[in-house]
Amino acid sequence: MQTPEQKLEELGLALPVLRPSSGNYISCVRTGNLLFTSGQGTDEYRGQLGKDVSIETGYEAARQCMLNLLSVVKHEIGDLNKVKQIVKILGFVNSTQDFIDQPKVMNGASDLLVEIFGERGKHGRSAVGMAQLPHGNAVEVEMVLEVEA
Repeated sequence: MQTPEQKLEELGLALPVLRPSSGNYISCVRTGNLLFTSGQGTDEYRGQLGKDVSIETGYEAARQCMLNLLSVVKHEIGDLNKVKQIVKILGFVNSTQDFIDQPKVMNGASDLLVEIFGERGKHGRSAVGMAQLPHGNAVEVEMVLEVEA
């Protein structure tokens, strides 16, 4: 069975450098065997779904958010193979009032987790529309995971 890092390599993906916090918070909090991440946007994808960002581009933005989150997780636990289960992700989609395809956008993050972790990557999820996100991000994602002790 491939490790998550091997799967990333097979997919031609690399975890990005950790992004600095843009406020008075930390990127990840551990309590017991649970990790709670702060939201991660991207440096590449700006704009509003339903106005100047397509669903396909939003999907890629959500995927990049997840890569940014996985960098945070790897920094915290050292090895992505220590992830026992992705518990929940919460996706914020910068969208116009009439845009209703937030779940299609968030599939970018969800699909990537299942590609990398298989059954351990299946998770609960919320996908919500927001009038605006920090720095004009198109998408922001946070997650809760169970990790080895």
